[in-house]
Amino acid sequence: MKQLGYLLLILGVAFSCKEEKKKAQVVTSEEAEEEVAPVIIREFGYVLNNFNVVKDTIKPGDSFGAIMDEHGISRGKVFEITNKIKDSFNVARIQAGKPYTLLKSKDTTDKAQVFIYQNNKIDYTVIDFRDSIITKKNKKPVTLVEKVASGTINSSLMQTFDDLDLNFLVAYNMADIYAWTIDFTRLQAGDRFKVIYTERFIDDTIPAGIDHIKASYFEHRNKSLYAFRFMDDSINKSLDYFDEEANNLRRAFLTAPVKFSRISSRYNLKRRIRYYGNKVRPHRGTDFAAPVGTPILATADGIVTKSERKGGNGKYVKIRHNATYDTQYLHMSRQAVKVGEYVKQGDVIGYIGMTGNTGGPHVCYRFWKNGKQVDPFRQDLPSSKPLADSLRTSFFTHIEPIRNELDSILFEPQEIL
Repeated sequence: MKQLGYLLLILGVAFSCKEEKKKAQVVTSEEAEEEVAPVIIREFGYVLNNFNVVKDTIKPGDSFGAIMDEHGISRGKVFEITNKIKDSFNVARIQAGKPYTLLKSKDTTDKAQVFIYQNNKIDYTVIDFRDSIITKKNKKPVTLVEKVASGTINSSLMQTFDDLDLNFLVAYNMADIYAWTIDFTRLQAGDRFKVIYTERFIDDTIPAGIDHIKASYFEHRNKSLYAFRFMDDSINKSLDYFDEEANNLRRAFLTAPVKFSRISSRYNLKRRIRYYGNKVRPHRGTDFAAPVGTPILATADGIVTKSERKGGNGKYVKIRHNATYDTQYLHMSRQAVKVGEYVKQGDVIGYIGMTGNTGGPHVCYRFWKNGKQVDPFRQDLPSSKPLADSLRTSFFTHIEPIRNELDSILFEPQEIL
């Protein structure tokens, strides 16, 4: 009996081990199945698993034809493609530095079938020439995330944003909003700001720029300046910024023709000019110093009356704004507009240079009122159209919760030297 018991015990253990082994094999088999299951990768509207994928960047000297030839497309086919899509996409205008993706056949030919050109982080153009030739423009899915930021100025707005590791594009947008009310070349240590803005993200992780500023607060020289984004024209979908009393922040003229520059010389009828032997010569302009190539902006809407090179002015542009005001922008490296063109406030009309009589890169900004050159900083310049009375009630209702949110944001401390 004892021997029979041992035998049964051995058989039981063996059976148990066999079952465990079988279970282990099943689990291993299931795990193996999970491991080999392919991950479906989708991008630009295609399943990338179905292609050999090449991702690269347009290099200086690259052309669409050369890229196609490198990946198995004949010159005849390239000509057919470019001719077919010429009205929707000019392949000759692809730019160095832009990313592109090639989807190639998964066979022995490894021939290109789809070319995808990324115009920017969001927009892209697809040229699909597998069967018929098709081109389409599309956008990557974008998520908008609302964010807040605050800070105290130490030296400059840009430096403060850099110190706080904030997106500098927010600073640029704030400069646009307050361009008519704050001279950003003359910020003071202790000035401070709060801002609510939305940022764009691709695939929820890749930053794709600032969408817009919802509201902001700027404390400049102990004066509080609110700005709230509001649609003031529902027909034309026009949006502008207004203060807490529904006053439009936009003015007829920008305070400066260059963003984030500094005034190197002011309007001064008794200024001594080193270039002319330190003699007293009236300076009827305001000099804004900035690096060569910095964009120069039209300070108001108007018609270009001059765009030429002449004597000490160097290359310059003059704009007629209305029967009362004209502005002039001297010493450009090159002009970006021609005589007769209509320009809007903020349009780029040229670039900082050193042409004409100048000791360094800057733009000399001159301002005429009724045909006489005057100091623009001493003029009582007109404001833009106020918010319509019919919209004021909805405006105040709209900004109430936003202002509460803005006021609740604490200032990030910044050491003041």
